Amino acid sequence: MIKGGQSQRLSEMFSSVFCPSKPSFPPVRIRAQGSRSGVELQKPPQTMATKWAQKTVVLPRQKRGCHLVTSKIVKDIEQDLSGFRCGLAHFFLQHTSASLTINENYDSDVRHDMETFLNRVVPEGRSAPWSHTMEGPDDMPAHVKSSMFGCSLTIPITDGRLNMGTWQGIWLCEHRDEATPRRIVVTLNGV
Repeated sequence: MIKGGQSQRLSEMFSSVFCPSKPSFPPVRIRAQGSRSGVELQKPPQTMATKWAQKTVVLPRQKRGCHLVTSKIVKDIEQDLSGFRCGLAHFFLQHTSASLTINENYDSDVRHDMETFLNRVVPEGRSAPWSHTMEGPDDMPAHVKSSMFGCSLTIPITDGRLNMGTWQGIWLCEHRDEATPRRIVVTLNGV
C-alpha cells in the first residue's frame, strides 16, 4: 500500500522519467480497488499534444569505413528538432550493405580500429565461405557487417537537441568498396 509521502515521491519519479524538467501538471487521483488510499500520478495538460515530424536525409557517397555523420544529420533536421522539448528521434538507414551505430566522436583512430575489427571478423575474397557473390566479393560481407550493427538508432530528444553523451556520435559504417549515397529516414516524436 502506498502512503501519502510515498505518493508524492512516486509522482515526482513519474514526472522526471517522462520529461527532463519538472512540469506542473494537475494531479490525477487513482484509487486501487478495495483501498482507501490512492496514488497520485501526474497527467499532462491537454495542450501538450504529441507531435511527429519525418524527413529523409541523404548522405553523400562515402569510402569504405566508419564515418562520423552527426553534424550532417543534425544540420538537416535542426529546424524540426528544435520544436521538441522531450521526445525520441528514430534513424532508419534504407540500405542492407551499410549500418548505423553510436560510438566515439573524438578520436578517429576508433573508427579506423572498428573497420579493422570488422574486416578481420567477417572474411572476404575468394576464400570466403559465401554463396551470394554475384554483386561482388564485398557484397555478402557487407550484408553480414550491416546485420552486426543494424540499420536503426533511437536517441532521446531533450530541449530541441539530441541527448547523447559527450563522447558519442552517430556513425555511418560503409561496408562496400563502391558505395552509393545513403538515405536515412529520421522520425521525430514527442512534445
